[in-house]
Amino acid sequence: MHSIEHLRFRLDRYTDRIVRVLVTPTDFATESNSEMVVLRPQAAGQDAVLEVDQDAERRIVFSSEGRTLLSISNFSFEAVEVIQTEMDPKSLVLKATVDGERVQAKIAKQTVIRRDWKARVYFEWDETEALYGLGMHEEEALSLRGKMQYVYQHNLKASVPMLTSTKGYGILFNKECAFEFHDDEAGSYMEYDSTDEIDFFFIQGGSLDGVITGYRELTGRVGMMPKWLFGYCQSKERYNTQEELVSVAREFRERKIPIDLIVQDWHYWPDGWGGKHFDAARYPDPKQLCDEIHALDMKVMISIWPNMMDSINRPEMIAAGGMLNDHSVYNAFDPAARDLYWKQTHDGIHRHGFDAWWCDSTEPYIADWSGETSGSSAERAKRNLDEFKLHMDAARVNAYSLYHSKGIYENQRAAAPDKRVVNLTRSAYAGQQRYGTITWPGDPSAKWSTLRQHIPALLNFSASGCPYSTMDIGAFFVRTKEQWFWSGEYEAGCEDLGYRELYTRWFQFGAFLPLFRSHGTDTPREPWRFGEAGTPFYDVLLRFIELRYRLLPYIYSIAGWITQRHYTMVRPLAFDFMNDPQVYDLKDQFMFGPSLMVCPVLEPMYYEAGSKPLAMEDKTRSVYLPKGCDWYDFWTGKKLKGGQHIKADAVLEKIPLYVRAGSIIPLGPCQQFVGEKISDDLILMIYPGADASFDLYEDEGEGYAYESGAYSIIPLTWHDAASQLHVHARQGSFDGMIERHIFRAVNMAGFGYENYTEAPPVVCGGEA
Repeated sequence: MHSIEHLRFRLDRYTDRIVRVLVTPTDFATESNSEMVVLRPQAAGQDAVLEVDQDAERRIVFSSEGRTLLSISNFSFEAVEVIQTEMDPKSLVLKATVDGERVQAKIAKQTVIRRDWKARVYFEWDETEALYGLGMHEEEALSLRGKMQYVYQHNLKASVPMLTSTKGYGILFNKECAFEFHDDEAGSYMEYDSTDEIDFFFIQGGSLDGVITGYRELTGRVGMMPKWLFGYCQSKERYNTQEELVSVAREFRERKIPIDLIVQDWHYWPDGWGGKHFDAARYPDPKQLCDEIHALDMKVMISIWPNMMDSINRPEMIAAGGMLNDHSVYNAFDPAARDLYWKQTHDGIHRHGFDAWWCDSTEPYIADWSGETSGSSAERAKRNLDEFKLHMDAARVNAYSLYHSKGIYENQRAAAPDKRVVNLTRSAYAGQQRYGTITWPGDPSAKWSTLRQHIPALLNFSASGCPYSTMDIGAFFVRTKEQWFWSGEYEAGCEDLGYRELYTRWFQFGAFLPLFRSHGTDTPREPWRFGEAGTPFYDVLLRFIELRYRLLPYIYSIAGWITQRHYTMVRPLAFDFMNDPQVYDLKDQFMFGPSLMVCPVLEPMYYEAGSKPLAMEDKTRSVYLPKGCDWYDFWTGKKLKGGQHIKADAVLEKIPLYVRAGSIIPLGPCQQFVGEKISDDLILMIYPGADASFDLYEDEGEGYAYESGAYSIIPLTWHDAASQLHVHARQGSFDGMIERHIFRAVNMAGFGYENYTEAPPVVCGGEA
């Protein structure tokens, strides 16, 4: 026990590199971890590398091997009242919103149920370090230094209370309340909105990957997604009938456009919002719907909502006492309500054969999703949090999505243990990654500025420890309406050549995310809506879908590393180039796995809105090649020195894409769906200039046998000085495993992705 002035201070060591810090001005709370954390304290070993102490100025100092990582200069506590609200059941009024039907009611009674603290931890950051994390927010910020961030849940925010530093440490704030992060004129601190004590974990990782490893040791390992999830996903708001959904799926197959997943969005129900059953007039046979989609070798995802205003599920949930006090959102914090929600979901939907969930509106209250103006960030934060606190305890307003996801995951695994859980959520919280979730950054508007915001948003989400993300390719709102958030710039939708260009650039970026997914309202989204075969936009969309499928051995191996090694797929450049400060706030480039650097095109080059041609001859964008290695242009094979800025070719047909020297990238066959062709004959693209290694991960692609060791790894190594590729003995096995692989190695120096066949392949595989 230590003290800073009048405060009580406690350390619990969880591993040799992770300590939990608790601070209170009174007594420590009854010992309990939040749902976020699964690890428990343990005795430290003799080789503990993390030290925590007070210096002469009474600061809390975290250090490792004699090097100071972080100093905490102070703590502050301000008492706040926690109020419980009761609504007047006689005043309930149904209100239609853009985000679904909700109930409004008058307040009947408010009671102070306890006193908490609004508490702050004051930090002293090193002037040279960059900070990442806090989830994904639609703001054009990568490094959080010099920034302020409201950390609460919203349609355009998925908040995760985790910071990572380029000094190789992380901080996980172990509470479920809202937060404010400041590194601005107000100071450098993290503020808990409502807590019984200050509670956080300090993780000494040594590297950013090491920090993420520590985070997942604390909060839970990420499970494998099914292999089909890494194909292409087609969605829109919305397919209106069973026949429309199936006919679109058929057209993909007729046009030979690869696809693995199609999505049924909301309003398939007959009455009231959020019912988990089907309108028989429009969806006469849900089982047949699934059977027909499956016969086309596709999967089908369906949206479900926590707010329910239907005539079947809602009365049952109310009778069971499973609603929050607005009588429209089910209480995901209650285990019994989660179980009933699953029973309703299974009986109405899952039993018909649906493959994946889209748990929309997982931050179930949004107070500012209306009106012509949004207000300031501070006004929006207060308005939204006030709404949350009418219906939830202030100490847990950020965690609804975590508990909702827990219920879906645990119940599906019990009902269908051979089927991997897939759950697309609109918000997230620490620990949610262990529940089979993917998160997207809400419903944005179609603008080039929005596309630019998405890259740092998704990178910060990765740096928060959450590996699976996606987005609405092309943005959700395409046109402009009276609401502040419905502010797209393309009234003609996909008929506007300006939108076609924006959509294509968004699509090229999306091909290098964990879930490659198109979605939105106002205009159709299928590839043929952007032209026909032989026209530029259609051909580019098809080109990138086919590239995605060829990269599947690379992508699925990385998915295996996420589960087995706590890896991160979509990577801020600092993850791989921490010794190059020029990348610390580089917000428009990222690594996709260990080898590919993706540089999306973020400005129009051909058309403005309204199909107005742009007279631009220069179709390039600036790219920084991080120092410490050489780079290859993926499209041409040209070798370039690291540590320089270049003008990169950025014509419509491609985006700047670079491969790190010393890379092995496995390519599979082009196929119409995952598993159409046996991937026993793989091309290994070798990028020389340094030694390289790649572990090819394979498993059954579905089910959970991998948890018991049913997977294999084939280590591949390239010895650059000798120009030799070694295929090492396979480690592990699983049912249905390919017994014999042939690897065809191609030295890519001077050869681009599409002309490498000019170099004769060398058969260098056999039994692995």
